[in-house]
Amino acid sequence: MLRFAFSPTDDMSIEELQVALLNFIVSKQKNEDFIVRIDDINKENFVEIKEQETLGLLSLFGIEYSQVLHESQNVRFHSAMALDLLHKKKAFSCFCSDDWLEKKREEAKEKNEEYHYDDACRNLPAELVIDNTAPFSIRIARPNKTIMNFKPDSVDSFIIMNRDKTPTANFATAVDDMLSDISTIVSQKKDQNNTAKQMHIRDALGYDKEIEYIYLPAIESEKPINIKELLEEGYLPEAISNYIISLTMKTPKEIFKLNEIKEWFSVENISDSSTLFDIERLKHINQEHLKIMDAKELSRYVGFADADIGELAKVYVKNISTTKELKAKIAPIFESKDIPEEFIQQILSIKESIQKAPYFEKYDDFKKYLMDDTGLEEENLLKPLSILLTNADDASDLAKIYKYLKNYLGEITKCVQL
Repeated sequence: MLRFAFSPTDDMSIEELQVALLNFIVSKQKNEDFIVRIDDINKENFVEIKEQETLGLLSLFGIEYSQVLHESQNVRFHSAMALDLLHKKKAFSCFCSDDWLEKKREEAKEKNEEYHYDDACRNLPAELVIDNTAPFSIRIARPNKTIMNFKPDSVDSFIIMNRDKTPTANFATAVDDMLSDISTIVSQKKDQNNTAKQMHIRDALGYDKEIEYIYLPAIESEKPINIKELLEEGYLPEAISNYIISLTMKTPKEIFKLNEIKEWFSVENISDSSTLFDIERLKHINQEHLKIMDAKELSRYVGFADADIGELAKVYVKNISTTKELKAKIAPIFESKDIPEEFIQQILSIKESIQKAPYFEKYDDFKKYLMDDTGLEEENLLKPLSILLTNADDASDLAKIYKYLKNYLGEITKCVQL
């Protein structure tokens, strides 16, 4: 069993999507279930719409899951296991105030030392604990051995239950992974300290199943990369996935789809070093995916459901990188035209000819008809014809464009109001 856990507090980041993608890919390769777990215990920061948005994004990116679990469903287990640790003297009640703990942190900072909890409450006599009416948290006793190269002081006697009796993120995660029988976790290298703490929790609880950890390189950028914003800018889910995977590991080819990855994915190919997000590289990959996309599917990105419009869009793909740019090319064809004064008479004449013209399958026949009917020579016809049809004066692709617009000529000419 593998899982993707997220906290619905903000928009999905590129690194969160990276983690979701790789957990999903590994689950497919191992033929194991994949679940989604929502960290919803902290109700103060919980944003319900972000939960639905993230689940929607997972579906949009082709990430299939067998079930959705909420961390809050397991609160009774978190409490029971924290109590078990207290009874076994593997955890203790901590009455230290926030002010006192902050004072200790400042003292460590002044000494240029790493702060560690000083275990002030670890060995309090039972009568002092029972009679103490102050709010308390529960801390797990620090380990007595190194875990994943983290020495006992680095793991520390950390809090597992807050004063309001809600579990901390590491405690809830460790317990929930036990309850779900998670076998493999794909996470980022920066989370290794949390991994050590979760391993310590499971060890203290007597859970002896070994969980395999796979670590991903960080994706570095000058500012956070928001998946929702990338989609709004016109980047395809397939291209974003393609780019994320190529940042994560060595791939046998440059352009690929998600369903291909499990055939050649290998943990050994995951990069050891962080990678830099490059928007120009993403644009290139996005452009390549636009080129190979089914024409009818592509047409939906520009407001149609017609393969001809999709093929028309592909005429423009060589010069654009996103569906947003592509829509900016296609939309003016079916909108009112801003006609330069010098072309008004020619365009009026061309418009009238088109409106009474028979159907022409081939562009050359259409062009010859217009030249004969309007009396315009080819050099005087092409630029105004291009403006009328595309709202742009570049006539170099008119033959290709006509092939896909010939059934829309009546609708297009109606947009020319002079």
